[in-house]
Amino acid sequence: MFRKIFKSLFSHIFLVFVTIISIGPFLWLISTALKSKNENIFAYPPQFIPSHITFENFVGAWNQVPFAGYIINSTIVAVVTIILNLLFASLAAYPLARMEFKGKDWCFFAMLATMMVPFQVIMIPLYLLTLRLNLVDSYGVISGFAGMILPFAVSAFGILLMRQAFLAIPKELEEAAIIDGCNVFQIWAKVLMPLVKPSLATLAIFTFVGCWGEFLWPSIVLTKQEMFTLPVGLNYLQGFFSSNWRFIAAGAIISVVPILIFFLALQKYFVGGQTQGAVKG
Repeated sequence: MFRKIFKSLFSHIFLVFVTIISIGPFLWLISTALKSKNENIFAYPPQFIPSHITFENFVGAWNQVPFAGYIINSTIVAVVTIILNLLFASLAAYPLARMEFKGKDWCFFAMLATMMVPFQVIMIPLYLLTLRLNLVDSYGVISGFAGMILPFAVSAFGILLMRQAFLAIPKELEEAAIIDGCNVFQIWAKVLMPLVKPSLATLAIFTFVGCWGEFLWPSIVLTKQEMFTLPVGLNYLQGFFSSNWRFIAAGAIISVVPILIFFLALQKYFVGGQTQGAVKG
């Protein structure tokens, strides 16, 4: 009994320690953003709780650079990328999970192999291809956004995630739909897709976080400030204010808020058991 209590206590202490280490930098970021200009943010020992809490840094960062435009650009890119990922990944995963055709396993393994290739390896050829297709911001707003969206319109991870979700659905549901006269597309759209909402939500969150925080590719294909996404704009903020870390911290926190809102909005769909009870036996 004592050994069990000690083991449980040790596990909780370890988890609390790991949690503190994980959220420590974020707490320091919040502390820096809330400190007034009269407080030394580099004081030793560090002071996590500001002496005088102020929101002037958030107002100043918002007014100095076009944050609203950056957020709108990032939202457009993220929303369109999410829609394309959910559509293409589920369409590609359905035949890999439910259909039998020659070379299916080879197609699946080849798709998985692409996950081992770092983006930096294909970055230069991808940029040259994007440039030749006139999908950079120098050719227009629509082409500029297309240059950021199309390279990430589908991912091997998304296909793998949706394939596993389709495999978990009982085949009896699909057979019953066939008896009722549904074709392949109707089975995909009306039977399977409503049952994989948790996986769709998971893919949407991963895609949103990846798009919202993507810096490397937008910084390459974008040259006009009015088309900057939020991460690129934050980098411009750092260069604009050089050593004003209070404004930089405030801008970083502003960029995190949409991710938290999006995650909380889709959190309920993580609950499993969507197909539980659909088939007796």
